[in-house]
Amino acid sequence: MIDSVVLVSGGMDSAVTAAVAAAKGACAFLHVNYGQRTEGRELAAFTAIADFYRVKTRLVADIGYLKAIGGSALTDKRIKVPIGRLLKKGVPITYVPFRNAHLLSIAVSWAEVVGARNIYIGAVEEDSSGYPDCCAAFFNAFEKMVALGTAFKPRIRIKTPLIALRKSQIIRKGARFGAPLHLTWSCYKESKAACGECDSCLLRLRGFKEAGVVDPIQYRR
Repeated sequence: MIDSVVLVSGGMDSAVTAAVAAAKGACAFLHVNYGQRTEGRELAAFTAIADFYRVKTRLVADIGYLKAIGGSALTDKRIKVPIGRLLKKGVPITYVPFRNAHLLSIAVSWAEVVGARNIYIGAVEEDSSGYPDCCAAFFNAFEKMVALGTAFKPRIRIKTPLIALRKSQIIRKGARFGAPLHLTWSCYKESKAACGECDSCLLRLRGFKEAGVVDPIQYRR
């Protein structure tokens, strides 16, 4: 019996979230392609993580219409991915409009079919790039909407075990749970060696430095 559907992007946060969920019960892993720059690399990371946990129930969904909609440097190659600035305020151009609502909707539909009571997502509010759909209030509201719009009983819960953690705390938590951080990919721009300069790379590098742990992936700079 499937206990949880876990959204696994292939990034570090999703891998640690997968480790937390796997420790609690049987999981189904969901990955979503949405036309992002590193789509192929993220899919490879998802597959490696799913293989690591020997998850047989997995789904790769495609919502390429987010690329057609555009409005983000992650999906529109005409928009340059900027060099990261961790102290900069506001919503960055790498924000994909309302992406998490699309991802969660797919997860909810699948959870109803496989009988999963929980949906896990590795969103981080405190130490993130400032995306509005990564805040606790958003996920609380979405869970209420799911309760109104689904036939599944008991109600499906949205679990965000990393929501209030800093990257360094996530890395330490991953170490405790044995998460395969060496299989993850975080870079917004590159698929061979991480750029080391986008927001996502800088957040990851700072987290490993604060945690006193060597980042196991390769960087271009």
